[in-house]
Amino acid sequence: MMMNTAPTANDTFIHFGTISRIERNSLTVALDENAHCESCRAKGSCGIADSKEVVVSDSKGNFALNEPVAVVLKKETGLKAVFWAYLFPFVLVISTLWIASGFLQEWMAGLLSLLILVPYYLIIYLLQDVFKQAFKISILKV
Repeated sequence: MMMNTAPTANDTFIHFGTISRIERNSLTVALDENAHCESCRAKGSCGIADSKEVVVSDSKGNFALNEPVAVVLKKETGLKAVFWAYLFPFVLVISTLWIASGFLQEWMAGLLSLLILVPYYLIIYLLQDVFKQAFKISILKV
């Protein structure tokens, strides 16, 4: 049997699994147990090492239930996700706190810097279709 996770190039990783659920335009892939993720030096970039399943969009419908597949991830996808989920909100909060502390009392600036995340995550939610295209995960038949 093949390894459960394998870097195919410097920018791509493959995780093996089985299709556990099929819905309209999406597939749920139950990932195989993976002992290789613990020793992988790109574990932080991959982002799938802690997941047991992943949902993948499929418009073609060429897959069957319980079919073995390979989930293909690009390294840049993980870096983009880290930016939008952690780095940008952190910079937004710190910037808001710094700017607002010049005009408002300290407690108000702190509250405003935390409340700025509400519209940020609302915008992320409204743009979820854009992000689904940007963070596309591919699957291949094994």
